[in-house]
Amino acid sequence: MKLSILMPCLNEAETLESCIKKANQWISHSRIDCEVIIADNGSTDGSQAIAIANGARLISVSQKGYGSALYHGIKAAQGQFVIMGDSDDSYDFSQLDAFIKKLEDGYDLVMGNRFLGGINKGAMPWKNRYVGNPILTWIGRILFQCQAKDFHCGLRGFSKSAFEKMDLRTTGMEFASEMVIKASLFGMRVTEVPTILSKDGRSRPPHLRPWRDGWRHLRFMLLFSPKWLFLFPGLFILGLSTLIYILLVRGPVHIYSVEFDIHTLFYAQAGMIIGYLTIAFGMIIRLFGMREGLLQNNVWLRNLNSYPLLELGGMIGICLTILGILIGSYALNSWRLLEFGNLNDHVVLRIVSISTTFIIFGAITILISLIMGFIALPTREDRFD
Repeated sequence: MKLSILMPCLNEAETLESCIKKANQWISHSRIDCEVIIADNGSTDGSQAIAIANGARLISVSQKGYGSALYHGIKAAQGQFVIMGDSDDSYDFSQLDAFIKKLEDGYDLVMGNRFLGGINKGAMPWKNRYVGNPILTWIGRILFQCQAKDFHCGLRGFSKSAFEKMDLRTTGMEFASEMVIKASLFGMRVTEVPTILSKDGRSRPPHLRPWRDGWRHLRFMLLFSPKWLFLFPGLFILGLSTLIYILLVRGPVHIYSVEFDIHTLFYAQAGMIIGYLTIAFGMIIRLFGMREGLLQNNVWLRNLNSYPLLELGGMIGICLTILGILIGSYALNSWRLLEFGNLNDHVVLRIVSISTTFIIFGAITILISLIMGFIALPTREDRFD
């Protein structure tokens, strides 16, 4: 079979028949060997009977969620290609020629673009049209170098082989974002075709919750981009804090009439620690994502994973900790010379700051090496393949 047309469904009795009839109309016109699949997510309004009566193949999905319905529907699809779209009559399934042509041309993912095709009056709330979709699409294009200009269009086509390679995991509305993100990360061929968005035919409110689902999409995109969420901010914080620390550790710095001294030094020390932790978390998340198949392999991190991370990191951490203790012993001796009295000497406080910085960095390095060493352990598949 060449194509499967897939529609997720949850109580869409008002519009489901119209969607299936439009799909069947296109199938008759195109003469393509095709099936219509309804992935029902527990409808209670008789949608299942409507699907069967109109010749569609019904797939019952017990696990709740937009992504779950789509995932199981795609897994059950018999076609070489899959075109998916909502069953609320907002997309016209009788106009699929552009999608199938791009798929036949070898594209892995063909996205609909509602801003190119047109958005009918009342089809999209203003906050989605002018705020949510443009901002989330812009963020997605920046984070993942994705060419799509309508990141969240629900009408899209893809090859079954591309879907298998994506290894999609999410069960909610962010399923659509995960598909575009992984297609971009894995270097798949992605293109867009103009798509008209019509006002849906339902009398009830849509399942989509703009603010909640928008935040879930944004959160998902950030988690899938450890460089932007952790590495780049961490490098900036660490670099800026280290520069300030180096300037102040030698003594006060005056800018016009303002003096920056020991108090600013300790804030810079805190910034260095936060920056270092942020970078470390970014590496840990990236390694874990690679291990679980959520993120694309990075050559440098994959090579790093082949080294004895626990031993190397442990030795570096121990050395940093010992160095901090030795520097601290100098400060302790200075205190002893004052007969353990009141310390007002900012020079001694600077030594204490250097000592504690090395000790903290050493302890963090040891803990991080333990975590990364654990992630580097072989998975069950590695052991038994």
